Amino acid sequence: MSISQPFTTSSFALNGIRDDVRDIGASLIREVAHLGMGRDNIVPLWFGEPDQPTPEFIRKAAIAALEAGDTFYQPNRGITPLRDALADYGNRLYGTSLAAGNITVTVSGLNALMIAMQSILKAGDRLVTTAPIWPNIVAMPKVLGAHVATVPLRVGKAGDIGWQLDIDELITACTPDTRAILINSPNNPTGWVMPADDQKRLVEFATERGIWLIADEVYARLIYDGSEAAPSFVPYVTDDTRIMVINSFSKSWAMTGWRLGWITAPCGVGDQLEKLMEFNVSCPAGFVQQAGIAAVTQGEDFVAQSRARYQRARAAIIERLRDMNRIHLPRADGAFYAFFRVEGVDDTLAFAKDLLLSKGIGLAPGEAFGPEGAGHIRACYAVSEGRIHKAMDGLAKFLKR
Repeated sequence: MSISQPFTTSSFALNGIRDDVRDIGASLIREVAHLGMGRDNIVPLWFGEPDQPTPEFIRKAAIAALEAGDTFYQPNRGITPLRDALADYGNRLYGTSLAAGNITVTVSGLNALMIAMQSILKAGDRLVTTAPIWPNIVAMPKVLGAHVATVPLRVGKAGDIGWQLDIDELITACTPDTRAILINSPNNPTGWVMPADDQKRLVEFATERGIWLIADEVYARLIYDGSEAAPSFVPYVTDDTRIMVINSFSKSWAMTGWRLGWITAPCGVGDQLEKLMEFNVSCPAGFVQQAGIAAVTQGEDFVAQSRARYQRARAAIIERLRDMNRIHLPRADGAFYAFFRVEGVDDTLAFAKDLLLSKGIGLAPGEAFGPEGAGHIRACYAVSEGRIHKAMDGLAKFLKR
C-alpha cells in the first residue's frame, strides 16, 4: 500500500475494534426514533421520558448556580451538600441510616451502572439478570468482556396476573463463576416489581455466595399501589453486604436531559467508585448538582403529582389497549410503560417502523429488550392523556388494515 493510499474504515480501523464491542447491536429503539425525529405530527412514545419539562423550582436552582459562577470542576463523587441530601432522602424513604459516605453522585443513572460494573466485572466474569430488560443493561457487561445470562420474566396464566419471576430459577442460574446479579425493579419494559420477600431471599443468597447485587431502581417512585416507593435493596446496604443501588433524577423529577444520578453502596466502596468517576467523566457539573439538591429537598409534591398524572394516563392506555383485538396486555405494577403483545406480529421492529410512517405513532419494538421481548411493543405513557388517546386512535386504525 502506497503512503498516499488512505485506509478504509472497513479494511483497517473497524477491524481494530474489539470483537465484543463490534458484536453489540445498535439500539433498535433509536433506530425507530431516528426515523421519526424531525417529522411533523408524530406522537413519540418510544423513549422513557416524561413529556413535561423539568419543574421551574429545579430549573431556577441551576440558573442561580450558573449566575453565581458555578462552572468549575467538582469533587469526583459529587458535592457534600448533594450527597448529604441524597442520604437524607434515602433515610426518609426507607427508614435507613445512610450517610454521605454511602453516596456517589454520577453523571446519569447510565454512568452509575457503568462504573458499578467496571468496579466488579472483568473479562470472562458472568452477570445474571432478568429479561425482557432495557438493552443497555445487557450491553454494558459485554463492553467489559463479561458474559450475560438472562432468566425470563413470564406472564401469569390466570386472570389479571402480570409479569413474574421464579426466584428459584434465578438462584439456580447463578453458577460458580457468577460475579454479579442485576435486578431492575420496577422493571423496564414490563413494569414488574420484585416482591420484598424475594429481595430478602436474594440478598441472603448473594451474601452467602459472595456475589454482588446491582439494583437498578431508577423507577423506584413510580409505583401504583399507594406506596411512596417500590420495595428496595437500599435497606440492605451495609458494610457486610455487596450491594450497589443505582438511581437517577431522570424519571422521578423529569430531568432526563440533565444527566444526574447516584449510587448507594457500602462506605468503603465509594473510594473505589471515586477513582472510576475520575477516569470516566471526572465529575458531575456543579450547577446540575444544585438542581439535584432542589429536586430531592423540595420535590415531593412534584413526585406525587407526576405519579398521579401517570396513573391517569396508565388507566387510559390500559382501557384503550384492552379494547383492541389482537392486543394482550399483562398487568404492570410500576414504571411508566405498557408492554403488550400484538397477536400475529413477529417482527416488531418492522411493525414499529410501519406504524410510525403510516400513522405517526412512535413506539419501541420488543426485540430491543432481548429475545424474551419478541412479539411485544413498548409504549411510554408518561405523557398527557390527550397524547395517549391520539396514539391509541392511530394504533387502532393501523390494526384494522
